[in-house]
Amino acid sequence: MKPLAQVISVLFHPLLIVTYMLVLLLLINPYLFGVYSIGDKFSKLLILQVFLSTFFIPGFAVAMLRFTGLVSSLEMKTKQERIGPYVITGMFYIWMFRNFLGNAQVPNAFSAFLLGAAIGLFIAFFINIFSKISAHAVGMGGLLGMVVITLLLFSHDTFLINLGAIGVYEVSMYWVLMLTVLLAGLVGTCRLILQAHEPTDLYGGYLVGFVSQFIALRFMF
Repeated sequence: MKPLAQVISVLFHPLLIVTYMLVLLLLINPYLFGVYSIGDKFSKLLILQVFLSTFFIPGFAVAMLRFTGLVSSLEMKTKQERIGPYVITGMFYIWMFRNFLGNAQVPNAFSAFLLGAAIGLFIAFFINIFSKISAHAVGMGGLLGMVVITLLLFSHDTFLINLGAIGVYEVSMYWVLMLTVLLAGLVGTCRLILQAHEPTDLYGGYLVGFVSQFIALRFMF
């Protein structure tokens, strides 16, 4: 079970959640970004930009901390080892949010989700000083908050996915919500299997990530 749990933990790494948020929003309503589909050139470039800024570059910085011996492993099992990566990642998230704010091609909806991710990260940083919290749970809680906000406040009940020769399918946001809840539970279970966290670390993480999205919504709308 542990190898599978490790793979799932990597696939839903906290640094990837913002990219997943962008992909999901582009699938739900690409017109918010001024494009017709997620396959448009602008969509692909935007996904690449967000991926590099919120995953690759912060991940590379953390890898350099490991290379220089400032952290003992990329898993950062202790509270102290997580301080530097939290600060580095938070800086990139705020920088990305500042660049997107007021950008006519990036809707306020995604800027709000990005701000929510940054808020969740800094709250987790503060909690981490006193008690270990699951960054994976913070990320999945944020993703769940994004889905709930999209469903309830942005009036998106269904969306279409064009699978080319296979056809066009209508997807219910309620199914997306159920899938997100299941994935959040799966990721949390994997963290327990890997003995990376206690249940309380996960519960706190889910709450921080979820609430942070609504805090950001309050500021942006």
